[in-house]
Amino acid sequence: MKPHLLVSQLRFARSEFVRGLEGVSEEDATRRVMPMNCISWMVGHLANQEHRYWVILAQQKEVAPGLYELVGYGKPASTPPLKEMWSAWYKVTTEADKYLDTLTPEIMQKFLLRDGKPVDESIGTLLMRNLYHYWYHTGEAAAVRQLLGHTNLPEFVGDISEAPYQPED
Repeated sequence: MKPHLLVSQLRFARSEFVRGLEGVSEEDATRRVMPMNCISWMVGHLANQEHRYWVILAQQKEVAPGLYELVGYGKPASTPPLKEMWSAWYKVTTEADKYLDTLTPEIMQKFLLRDGKPVDESIGTLLMRNLYHYWYHTGEAAAVRQLLGHTNLPEFVGDISEAPYQPED
């Protein structure tokens, strides 16, 4: 079964996020350009969202304990080590993909449960929220890199042929 179009788009957004951060040093990744968060925080923050949606809620698993406390929405600013955030990100996205690969148009209309009650948004809407969240932080990370004086940054959007439009089944 081929992945749902939105899953393919999420994977493309992830790849563009990764591409946009290639070559960032540990030192630069943990520097804050106020009022923005640092790049390492962004990596962990996106991992945290996927962890909450696609691992904890969808699969009732915990593969990145403590991530929410470190980089969750509304938590105090932090400057976590980039290497640790990439490690968490890869672990989370690998686990998330196990669930994302099961999504169909029918499943996308359903709701995940938190404490036995449906969350406010459908699975499809959560997926769109996750996808757009990547683009938001991809742009923010590019801005931080520019402010840090980085040059020869990737141009966005890259090779969209990696995730072309596909009609829904």
